[in-house]
Amino acid sequence: MPVNRNALIRYKTIDTCLRNKYRQWTLEDLIDACSDALYEYEGIDKGISRRTVQMDIQMMRSEKLGYNAPIIVYDNKYYKYEDEDYSITNIPLSEQDLKTMSEAVEVLRQFKGFSYFSGMGDIVSRLEDHVTSARQKTIPVIDFEKNESLKGLDFLDTIYHAIVDKQTLNMKYRSFKARSANTFIFYPYLLKEYRNRWFVFGNRKGNLINLALDRIHHIEIAEKEKYVENDLFDPETFFDDLVGVTKNVSMKAEAVRFWVDKQNAPYVQTKPFHKSQELIETLEDGSMVFELHVVVNQELQREFFGFVDTIKILSPQSLVDFMTWKFRLAKDMYRESD
Repeated sequence: MPVNRNALIRYKTIDTCLRNKYRQWTLEDLIDACSDALYEYEGIDKGISRRTVQMDIQMMRSEKLGYNAPIIVYDNKYYKYEDEDYSITNIPLSEQDLKTMSEAVEVLRQFKGFSYFSGMGDIVSRLEDHVTSARQKTIPVIDFEKNESLKGLDFLDTIYHAIVDKQTLNMKYRSFKARSANTFIFYPYLLKEYRNRWFVFGNRKGNLINLALDRIHHIEIAEKEKYVENDLFDPETFFDDLVGVTKNVSMKAEAVRFWVDKQNAPYVQTKPFHKSQELIETLEDGSMVFELHVVVNQELQREFFGFVDTIKILSPQSLVDFMTWKFRLAKDMYRESD
């Protein structure tokens, strides 16, 4: 059950008091101690009620938070722990706690390429060791897609800090189509991951471009070049009508309508190509017609290619023509190999 910050402060205060064996604690003493702690940590000066502390003690005694605190009353007046070595800070982690911590460790490990998280490396390792030893299991429950051999990951941190600190980059980069690498000034604005590859969106000569980190040859901070602020795109909305990362500011979303055969229609319906996908029609044979409102780019085209003979593009005509041309090329290529 969720516990608010003030309640946690009270529980910790009561615990600290009851661990002090050199003093006797009445309910009024515990109320005063909790009031002082709330004032010190939260600036709350109105005090707390007798009933609140009584309920706190009952909560600590119960199983609801996993404390099961052995709080007893003696001499009809004083409170203490029956087990003098008990503390709520020493309770063992529950299986659910360990599961949650295991998942958190896996998530944190995905960010090891950023120096921002490098200081947590030792913490994550120790947490991982603690969780593993506590559970006495080594079987992971989460497996993230990753490619440790992917080039360009060592540039992640430099680009990240350049964006945060608003620094200009001197970039040596070779695109897929270029014969050799080019060097140019680049103003980075956003890091974006897609299909386990990293891209950086930014400004080159006043134009918005995205660069694949695995195509970067070298990066250095251009100290003498003044940084140009982003006025080219809104990172919070730019990807709303996009599958993948390929888009420039002039590209507009289009209505893309397509037919899916009976066997694959349920799959496409439950795993849409894009959040804008809508079911337009269910035909008598069980096949379906869907529509997306997206930018037509190479990533979307490749998604459709993955279904080959089970999807037919109905509109726009430009995409129909492109798919027809590509399938004709593929057919000719296989014919030549016969």
